[in-house]
Amino acid sequence: MKDFAALRTLLERLDGSSYRAYGELRGDWQGTDDTPYLLGFDHVQGDPFAAPSRVHVRLPQQLSGFPQTALHPEPRRRALSCWLADRFARCVDEHAQRLGSGHSGLIDIDRPGQQLLQRSCIQIDDEYLEARFVVGLPAAGRRILGDAAIDLLCTRLPAVVMRSLCFDESQTAEIDACTRSAEDTDALRRQLHARGLVAFIGDDAVLPRHSGVDDRPMADTAIPFSAPDSLRVQLQTPNAGTVTGLGIPTGITLIVGGGFHGKSTLLDALARGVYDHRHGDGRERVVTDASAVTIRAESGRRTVGVDLSPFIGELPCDGDPNAFCTDDASGSTSQAANIVEAIEAGAHVLLVDEDTSATNFMIRDERMQQLIATANEPITPFVDRIRALYDDYAVSTILVMGGSGDYFDVADTVIAMESYRPRDVTDRAHAIAAASGSRRRTLPAFALHSARAPLAQSIDPRQGRRMQSYKVRGHAQLQLGTCDIDLSAVAQLVDAGQTRAIAAAILFARQYMDGHRFLADILALVETAIATGGLDSLTPFPCGDLAMFRRHELAAAINRHRTLEVTTRKLELL
Repeated sequence: MKDFAALRTLLERLDGSSYRAYGELRGDWQGTDDTPYLLGFDHVQGDPFAAPSRVHVRLPQQLSGFPQTALHPEPRRRALSCWLADRFARCVDEHAQRLGSGHSGLIDIDRPGQQLLQRSCIQIDDEYLEARFVVGLPAAGRRILGDAAIDLLCTRLPAVVMRSLCFDESQTAEIDACTRSAEDTDALRRQLHARGLVAFIGDDAVLPRHSGVDDRPMADTAIPFSAPDSLRVQLQTPNAGTVTGLGIPTGITLIVGGGFHGKSTLLDALARGVYDHRHGDGRERVVTDASAVTIRAESGRRTVGVDLSPFIGELPCDGDPNAFCTDDASGSTSQAANIVEAIEAGAHVLLVDEDTSATNFMIRDERMQQLIATANEPITPFVDRIRALYDDYAVSTILVMGGSGDYFDVADTVIAMESYRPRDVTDRAHAIAAASGSRRRTLPAFALHSARAPLAQSIDPRQGRRMQSYKVRGHAQLQLGTCDIDLSAVAQLVDAGQTRAIAAAILFARQYMDGHRFLADILALVETAIATGGLDSLTPFPCGDLAMFRRHELAAAINRHRTLEVTTRKLELL
């Protein structure tokens, strides 16, 4: 195998050559005693203005030196991976030195946010620690700068690698804190089902964020969360011991209160509670059932073959509510479709905020019922279906509602937020409902009558000469082939790395889209592949910029593809 001395010699020889001569770097280079790692070039850019070169370094575990307590169990390893990616990024910033044309001199890695997601940029197993990142090979115009490349690859990069990927005793407390916290969060979430809960918010949690565009915790002025005694539960963790907080039971939970008192802040924290959070985030002990899905109205989205019959009756046009198709859904039909699609993907908890919902889908009051006859209104409001959804499908709902007391009739638990402090007002809400009398109609069981099987040929990934192409802009915009997929309403998609991985997963999943396999079965096959081979199983070559997603966000992306076609099959019960 070639070593670093040969690497230096090669770069000296390439000085002044055409930029494409950097192609000779492809392959692996073994470091020396001072730099005891393997450096591999997975892709070498052909132009200084093109996407930077993809590179990886691999160290044996005995040389990286991280303690076994940081590697097991899996939540600890995932937390360590995110910590290492963040550490690598900070070291890169300290050694930043951009020079020459285009991306010359760049070193960068996929940078983690507040959520502890499995990421492809750091790979840890029992034998090796591997970091994947990008470098911008130096050039003046389109001529190689050999001396600058030697400085980049033989001086600056080794400094970053050895400082960030090798254990230092001074890091012990910080690593212990982040890995123990992740293990405790995972333990809290695992206890929810057995305790009859769908979510838990630990006492002293900090829910408000720094700003609408900054996911870090609000500093100083945030009011720590404190559970009301009637809803306080105790859960056990392997490191922090007994943890107390508010337990939200299965069923229908309303979060009520005046404006600016913390209703939506609480719901947002629960939406992100499907993920573990880094130590110090404030939401480390906020956990939600891993299948929880945020539901919104989404005017203008495309739906194809969705069974909306529980919510939409006979239509005045020729549309079939049992297999509803439209290129421009209304607020109400899009919200109904989002609920059915979430159930199709396996959601057991729905998170709904009236502020992002369609009013005519959420409620139809007594006066409107008197004015518009039921026979002329095809929409069955959510308030009339929410109870059957739980009774017949075991799907719980957590709903922020400040404008309609009709939901008191169907609520199991009612939590009032007052100055960011929760109060249990369930008994009071039930008393109000009993005094005024229920005006809700009794409906038959909640039943879906068909399921969908996607067709691979309806998803064309080609663009120009490329047989498979995707581009990601942030976490909310994906272009697959020539088709733009708008994911801005998919609230629990939090990282651009997730969106890139979802794009790769759609391409991977096309092999199963034969018109016979249901979407839920295809999602399960993708999950099985990742469980076996990691995120690398989705791509033809190793990538360092992917982050783990849930099946629900993958399903959301598939469902929003503007040319998706499906076959539908009738079922007695989905």
